[in-house]
Amino acid sequence: MATRTVRIIMNGVTGRMGYRQHLLRSILAIRDDGGVALPNGGRLQVEPVLVGRNRDKLAGIAAVHEIAEFTTDLDAALADPTAAVYFDALVTSERKDSILRAIAAGKHVYTEKPIAESVADGLALAEAARAAGIVNGVVHDKLYLPGLLKLKRLIDSGFFGRILSVRGEFGYWVFEGDVQPAQRPSWNYRAEDGGGIVLDMFCHWNYVLEDLFGRVRAVTAKAVTHIPERWDEHGQAYRATADDAAYAIVELDGDVIAQINSSWAVRVNRDELVEFQVDGTHGSAVAGLFRCRVQPRVCTPKPVWNPDVPTDQDFRSQWQETPDNQEFGNGFRAQWQQFLRDADAGRPHSYDLLAGVRGLSLVDAALRSSAEGRRIEVAE
Repeated sequence: MATRTVRIIMNGVTGRMGYRQHLLRSILAIRDDGGVALPNGGRLQVEPVLVGRNRDKLAGIAAVHEIAEFTTDLDAALADPTAAVYFDALVTSERKDSILRAIAAGKHVYTEKPIAESVADGLALAEAARAAGIVNGVVHDKLYLPGLLKLKRLIDSGFFGRILSVRGEFGYWVFEGDVQPAQRPSWNYRAEDGGGIVLDMFCHWNYVLEDLFGRVRAVTAKAVTHIPERWDEHGQAYRATADDAAYAIVELDGDVIAQINSSWAVRVNRDELVEFQVDGTHGSAVAGLFRCRVQPRVCTPKPVWNPDVPTDQDFRSQWQETPDNQEFGNGFRAQWQQFLRDADAGRPHSYDLLAGVRGLSLVDAALRSSAEGRRIEVAE
């Protein structure tokens, strides 16, 4: 069957996530494997067009990876009728304007999240995309992680019985930048630049909870800045104005309660950087990026509380590993392939800009809850 080529304008791939996950491990990996397989037996080859502000960085990436085109002129790239898709990996504060320009140019849009800095801005993007009739998608990478795919398999099989609760733990210690360089960019810790762990991570938690367990209905949250001073990429001290940790109780459909702790000021004492424990009437599971362990009801031990005697049970050993049973690829690449098939067919993508808006609704409700000290219902 024939192979067609889709040209993709990729804006912001000089950044860590845009380069590693979207360019290197997704688009270039797809290119090197001969493109995306289509249902009719054909293939859809990809050709990236790099866009950014730093011409030298773009030129270096293009040379290393044999990419023919790069430019610092976004409008010129969008004016090219041969480029059908626009991808955005910019900092959040610059995303809305660029996506609106891409939509006006008639491009299909795929974007990192959060899709904007507010619900109103997100709705404006979704409405513009609807009016233009373009295919649009938002990165939902965590749904494609091996651990969560195994968890979804358990849910679909009825393993849990009635799901009661979810407990999520995410985070790690991000160095302040004085003794050791920080492993995240400094703008993440400045609210005026679109930083903050609530804005960054609650968009993820919304789609994880929504896709696996049910729609988010209300939240009680506390967002804090544990580390008030940090040092930037040039060794200059700056005041951290954005939240670096957040603690939330989230109410879902079906009376499921989720507790999610997110922190860039926590030292890891768990198997993976993110883990979700799901407890149900018939069994429980702990899922991370790759692993998923289970404890069914019939194998649940019967501990007895006795503070006078040291615990003689190894609780971790009482859980069973869920087998892979399939080959798991890179989650970012898997969703890219799904989006490109949808754009090629002209059909809606499962995780569109309105899904991104729902993530922003949880962000907005969580920040309001923290500021006002009360439970906030999440807007539909």
